[in-house]
Amino acid sequence: MTQAGLVRRLWGIKMIRHIVMWKYKNEFSEAENKENVLRVKRELEALAIGIDAIVEFKVYINELASSNMDVVLNSLFESEAALSAYQMHPEHQRVGAYVGTVLQERVCIDYYE
Repeated sequence: MTQAGLVRRLWGIKMIRHIVMWKYKNEFSEAENKENVLRVKRELEALAIGIDAIVEFKVYINELASSNMDVVLNSLFESEAALSAYQMHPEHQRVGAYVGTVLQERVCIDYYE
């Protein structure tokens, strides 16, 4: 967590939770989907290192048959402006373009917490 994020949390200032989920594309084999999703995870996690606007950033790969989505990004930003800066960042744009080639049915929710 960033220092500013910690201060905001300690003072009870609301931040933005950004959750995105995707499904595997049907056109790939199970092995290809596993390989693709590992690259997606690496690429997304690298964003947390290079973009200052991120407070928390976790990527999960589905391992349970009870789930109906395959990949989840759960992240936290200091403000709507910080989320917007992340979304406009060139690295986010690059990774997002790749994700769109190997995953489908993107679902997103952003909310204050």
